[in-house]
This record gives sequence, structure tokens and C-alpha cells, in this order.
Amino acid sequence: MKKIRLGIIGCGLMMKSHIAGIGAIDDVELTACVDIILDHAKELAEDYPNAKVCTDWKDIVDDVDAVLIALPHDLHYECGVFFARHKKHVLMEKPLCNTEEECKSLIDICDEEGVVLMCAYPLRYRPGILKMKELVDSGEFGKIMQISLWTEQLTKMPEGHWLTTARLGGGQFFSHGCHYVDLLMFFLGNPVQGTHFGTRIGTPWLRKEGTSIASFKFENGALGYHGATWGSRGTHLAWNMQIITEKGLLEYDRTRIKLYNQNREHIPNGPVDMQKYEVIWEDAIASGKQTQFEIEHFVDCIVNGKKPNTDGREAMKSLQVIWKMYDAEKAGVIADLTDIKVR
Repeated sequence: MKKIRLGIIGCGLMMKSHIAGIGAIDDVELTACVDIILDHAKELAEDYPNAKVCTDWKDIVDDVDAVLIALPHDLHYECGVFFARHKKHVLMEKPLCNTEEECKSLIDICDEEGVVLMCAYPLRYRPGILKMKELVDSGEFGKIMQISLWTEQLTKMPEGHWLTTARLGGGQFFSHGCHYVDLLMFFLGNPVQGTHFGTRIGTPWLRKEGTSIASFKFENGALGYHGATWGSRGTHLAWNMQIITEKGLLEYDRTRIKLYNQNREHIPNGPVDMQKYEVIWEDAIASGKQTQFEIEHFVDCIVNGKKPNTDGREAMKSLQVIWKMYDAEKAGVIADLTDIKVR
């Protein structure tokens, strides 16, 4: 099979994670690296001597079949439209675009041009996440009562960096939380209500919230929670997902899945160790963003004419949830999310 010629646009920190994923896939050939700072593009192209290196994305249009875009968020729409109009497939870093109007327009243009549009939500494709989904969908653990997600990290940028400006499109909840809103809907389906509270305390370099708490109620009665910060000077959980079910608690920490199920009715006398667990799955791959799985899915969709699991319309739904919750936070009310339906 002819390899898909892939160009990467925006060779900053995020693309360094993607480059490892690209190298792990046989059906992809990296043919171009673009960054406004040429040395950044050259650095990422070091292991790909045949890749074109330049500072203007328009200069690679004849060298690629598809592009992976990891630019400042306000450039997603312009760059995505350019390549779609030139019949190139688009894998867009999250968030898809900064506004709903831009998202809808990009989706329509990609449909019109017949190209694949996919948003880079790597968690959807990680083996550990898919294993968690398999476990809860099996029915072995009963119904889901609640899913909780935590992310605690320090994302401090110097003044003037684009992450500290309006180019981000929102705060931590918009830029990073979209991963986790998408993940909650992947597991729990249609949301019906949500609340969000955010603060800039501890993250004065951000224009909007750097720490947030979001809670959700879903159509099936389950609850969801996401607590996150870009201002953590230390962490206990770092990244953690817990699913509380009728028959136990499943925990995934990006390296293994643990099952806690010390049922009191089975131990009528004596204390119960509620923190005792059994490791039921371990990742064979070293931890990291594991972007190779989403890139493999993107390539498979191009080659076989499939619709991506995180196509434009699906990716936009997590953003629509966040925009509604931002608006409700300002108004001091609970967000009505009943018009957002997932596949």
C-alpha cells in the first residue's frame, strides 16, 4: 500500500509527542515539517532526512496527502480550511476551533471537499481507556454510578506566550478540559445538566481560569466529575480516572487498571479494607500520550473511507458543552445540556 504522506504544522511541545507516534506507524511517511521558527522544524525533522522543512504551511501543499495541525488555537480554522480546499485530510489538535461558527464552517468545508477531518483526542484511542470501556460495557460490574477524572499539572508560560493570551480561546477547561468532557460522554452518553467553577488563583499568567471543577448529570442517571489545574506545584493523582459502579471501583492511572471491590456483605465480621485492590490490566507500552493510536485511526479512515470516532461533529460536542457551561457560570445557573447528543 502506498504510504500516506503526512505533514506536521507547528513544531512546538505538543508536536514532540506526536512525532514519536508517527514513527511507530508503517503506513505513514513524514514528508514535511513546518514551523514559524525554522530551527524547531529542523529539530523535529532530524530523523526524517527526506522531509521538507519550511516556515510557511502553504509551501508544502504539493508534498502531502494529509496534515497534522498543532498551531495556536486561533489559527486552526485558517490552516484547516486551506488544506481542506486543497483536498488534503486534516488531523487537528484540540480544540477543533475557537468558536462554534468556525467549527461548523470547517466541518462543512471538509464535507464539501470530501476529506477526512478528525480531532486529536488521543485518550479515546489509548488501550487503557478502551479496556476500561470494554469492562464497563460488559455489564460485569453493574451500572455506572459516577466517573471522576483528575488532571493536576503545572503549565506555566512566560508573559506574551500565546497560551497566556486570548488566542487560547478560553481557560484551562476549554483548552484541556475538552479531552475529559469528550471522555465522559464517550462512557456515559448524553449529558443533561452541568456546572462549572473556575479560578485564576495560582495561575495569574492565564487570562481565564487555570483551575476548575466541572460536574455533570447524564441521561442515564450517572454523574460525572472533572477536577483540573494548570497551577499544581505538586501532585498526588497527576492523572487519574475512577469509575464507581454498583459492584466495585475501577481505577486507571495511565499505566494499569485496578479493581476495588471489598463488598461488606461478603465479610460479616471484622474490618473491611476498602483500599485493597487487584491489578486486572497493565499497559504493555510505556506511559506517555500514546498518539500513535489516534494517528493509526486517522490513516485507517483515509485509506478505507471510514468516519473517525472523533470527527469534526463529535469533537465539537465537547466544546458546545463547555461553552454552555461557561455561559451558565456567568449567569449563576445550571447549564441545560439536553440538546447535545452523542453518537
